[in-house]
Amino acid sequence: MSGDERSESGRDRIDDAHVAALLGLPGMGPVRARSLLVDRSPVEAWTGILRGEVPRETAGLLGARRSEVLGGWRSAAATTDPDRLLERIEDMGMRVSRHGQAGYPTQLLEDPDPPVAFFAVGADLLVGGLPRVAVVGTRRCSGYGSDVAVQLGRDLAAAGVVVVSGLALGIDAAAHGGALTVPGGAPPLGVVGTGLDVVYPAANRALWHRVVSAGQLVSEMPPGAGPTRWCFPARNRIIAALAHVLVVVESHAGGGSMHTVAAALERDRPVLAVPGPIRSPASEGSNRLLADGAAPACGVDDVICALGLLGLSPGSATPQPVSSSIDPPDPGAGSVDDAVLEAMGWSPTSPDALAERTRLGPVELGAAIARLRRAGLVVETRGFLERRRRSID
Repeated sequence: MSGDERSESGRDRIDDAHVAALLGLPGMGPVRARSLLVDRSPVEAWTGILRGEVPRETAGLLGARRSEVLGGWRSAAATTDPDRLLERIEDMGMRVSRHGQAGYPTQLLEDPDPPVAFFAVGADLLVGGLPRVAVVGTRRCSGYGSDVAVQLGRDLAAAGVVVVSGLALGIDAAAHGGALTVPGGAPPLGVVGTGLDVVYPAANRALWHRVVSAGQLVSEMPPGAGPTRWCFPARNRIIAALAHVLVVVESHAGGGSMHTVAAALERDRPVLAVPGPIRSPASEGSNRLLADGAAPACGVDDVICALGLLGLSPGSATPQPVSSSIDPPDPGAGSVDDAVLEAMGWSPTSPDALAERTRLGPVELGAAIARLRRAGLVVETRGFLERRRRSID
């Protein structure tokens, strides 16, 4: 490495350190941070805060609380060592990349609301050619919604599609949980609204660790940043920006998923919605999307089709039922398969209806359906399963 390259690398580290420190100041959101860095380096912005000086644009954003916010920033900056902060970030295995610098997602460079910097841990999933689908929905999901999200996550991962979610309770966790059951499947991508070292919600701690081990976790929030009211809507715009396609599995009429939908539409991302029971409040928002013209997602094939329209090729041109790759042969499978066929009858039947009739769990039922499809005894058409008149070998 030449002297100039070493000097450039040193300046980058200094700027990375000061950006991380800026983002960690109390009440520092993405809009305020961007205003501080207009025509100023991170070091210049940090020095200005220590002096109690900010650009006019930033002062205008603070409104009536200007003195209070500036005082809080100055006090926090006086006790923060940016270099030590960067060392701590690296010791935790995290990476930080600033807008326009190496490692910053190209998908966000021209975004209308780009993060000032990105923090990441795990594999780098944003530089390869794998297609990405965001699966979102309500935290208060129904059993139907959870089962659909699990199966969709499985099928997408098996097809070589990165499943993106916000790692919230409900649909988000179900989709990533499904994706993580696929050996050799596409790795998952989690976009969170807190620092990467602050697990929220705490109930998803194990899922966070699994996502980091198998894929990647990213955030625009620095280490130590806890949950705030604005951080989750802000996170949703990043989910929409990083995904090639957005699928809403279940959403209440005014749910947070609708923020992600609005962000996706603003960025010209295709939005699909899973049809739900018309009397279910959990599906009111997603059904409304369908009424307003969103494409239906009745199975993984619909999502793969949407990716194909964008010119994106999943890792597997013909997705296979995920259960076939994760369930070992079961000597008692024949009786389970017979029970599923009996419950199916000779009319088109949904997997949800089969689950109610057979009382089988989603994994066991999915495995039975996969075996029956491979045997040619069952076909699936736009989300409905139908028997074919053949005898079991």
